[in-house]
Amino acid sequence: MNNGRVAGAGELIRLEGIGKAYVHNSTRTEVLRDVSFSIARGELLSIIGPSGAGKSTLLNIIGTVDQPTAGKVIYGGKDLFSQSNSALAEFRNRKLGFIFQFHHLLPEFTALENTMMPARIAGLDLKTAEAKARELLERMGLGPRLEHKPGELSGGEQQRVAVARALVMSPEVVLADEPTGNLDTHTGHDVFGLLKELNSEFGMTLIIVTHNEEFARSTPRCVTLVDGAII
Repeated sequence: MNNGRVAGAGELIRLEGIGKAYVHNSTRTEVLRDVSFSIARGELLSIIGPSGAGKSTLLNIIGTVDQPTAGKVIYGGKDLFSQSNSALAEFRNRKLGFIFQFHHLLPEFTALENTMMPARIAGLDLKTAEAKARELLERMGLGPRLEHKPGELSGGEQQRVAVARALVMSPEVVLADEPTGNLDTHTGHDVFGLLKELNSEFGMTLIIVTHNEEFARSTPRCVTLVDGAII
């Protein structure tokens, strides 16, 4: 497994000395310490480490849903956190897709409606949003399940809907936080394999946080965090 900095043409994201600390009752806890590495456009990268190592915090900082207390995130040559909150919100919706351990699908909406949601929020017209969502769900083998609500879908099907939702805006980067952590072993293998296929097919940059060493070792590159630092 390769850790640390990767340089060269095609760099999309660069983390420079990322630190994150929380202060509670005058006690300072450092979650991340001087994390620096680069991510190439189209790369498939896993982040692994023990519980509490700072993996999800790091992913949240890359996704701009949390801010570092030190360091910079450079995306396409621009310092992300020098931008306004409204600019960051637009960046997240246009450039990033998120997949979580728990799918966070809205129970009252169908698979198709859940997948369309980011496109509708971004202002795409109903016809275009529906066409994009339908195409993705069919690509993932969910064509017969478009009108089913989450409660009528299996765990693996629900996570596939969540993957389709993350991809509906054709993001440059997909951030996946323990995407197989709530699935049985067989279904987890299927979903992880799907993510790898989509990375290859669509050329998106895919960053996966996982505690599963088998999955991590199957990715071209793995960054290991221990006590908030890369080893």
